[in-house]
Amino acid sequence: MDGALEKSISFILFILIGVLLKKKISTGEQTNGLKSLILTLALPATIFIALLKVKVDGNLILFPILALGFNVILFAVTPILLKIIGIDINSDKGRSAKLLIPSLAPGLSCFAFILEFLGDGSLAKAAMADLGNKFFVLFLLYLVALKWHYKNADFEANSLKTKLKGLFKALLYEPVNLFIIAALVLVSFGITLDKIPGYLSITLTRLSYIMTPLVLLFIGLAVKIKKEQFLQLFSLLLLRAAFTLLLIAGIILFADITIKKDILVMIAFALSSASFWPFAHISAINLKEKKENTLEKTFDINFALSILALSLPISVLLILGILTTGNTFTNIDNILILGTTLFFIGILYPVFIKIKRSVVSKKSDNTSSIKKNEVQLSADK
Repeated sequence: MDGALEKSISFILFILIGVLLKKKISTGEQTNGLKSLILTLALPATIFIALLKVKVDGNLILFPILALGFNVILFAVTPILLKIIGIDINSDKGRSAKLLIPSLAPGLSCFAFILEFLGDGSLAKAAMADLGNKFFVLFLLYLVALKWHYKNADFEANSLKTKLKGLFKALLYEPVNLFIIAALVLVSFGITLDKIPGYLSITLTRLSYIMTPLVLLFIGLAVKIKKEQFLQLFSLLLLRAAFTLLLIAGIILFADITIKKDILVMIAFALSSASFWPFAHISAINLKEKKENTLEKTFDINFALSILALSLPISVLLILGILTTGNTFTNIDNILILGTTLFFIGILYPVFIKIKRSVVSKKSDNTSSIKKNEVQLSADK
């Protein structure tokens, strides 16, 4: 059996074990504890080692900028995707989707696979790119959420400044970002993994070993797919993936990127699931509105949670499927074919809904016309 296929089957088995463990492990505090273990220990250690193993140059600075640019483009396109599937962009559901769809959570949906299939160098690039994404989801989306919540831009200006300072500290002191900064400082002084004390490198290496199994178990434990709005959200997330692939294909052509690993890193990173941070912003604003007894809510917290729940398994399956095929999707034609296929699958639901509404409308028109004729006949008699 092919090595990549064996690895993929192994990953799927870990996810299935996580699903089976749902009966033993609660999806509340225990699952969140596992997530914290990944984000505060296993993932930072893995990224730290990856950066110390590769030659860091000035080109790595471009990755956060590119990721931020991708977030902004996806944010601009999201209203179009929402219109296609029939969600009012100015409704609470529309605003929730506009905040979540352009966000990325590579730590839980793609880093483990990039490490396993593409190696430390590719993981280092993805980790650097995530700095741009973190700035987008922590700061820019928070400002957008507040803008939608407050109609007056000057309202609670002091409170806004305080919260922004808190967000800046959260960004600075997040374990992953601290390890990235520490690794970049060490590498800039020529200190690599083999030059740090042995006990440190051994400890960090062993911590990194547990990342992939923990992430896969977490995915299995965290998957929650509700029947309500399933088709609508499934359609939205497939259209998001389709646009992502078509955009990546355009970037590859425009920039003439030929390094196969870099292409796969771009695809895997861009297909990451929606981030938890925008949901945190939504939750904070929703709590504030509850305390103030606000009648018209800015966001729909249940709809946002459904997006998060469905986004993770879809992203994981797409990323795992693409990386399993080796260099198949480093070819532009194959990227375009997959992107187009996902687009047509994603658009099936809104087309079906429009046809159904059209049929119902015609039936109601026919019924009303028959009733009018009956009334007219009875009047003539």
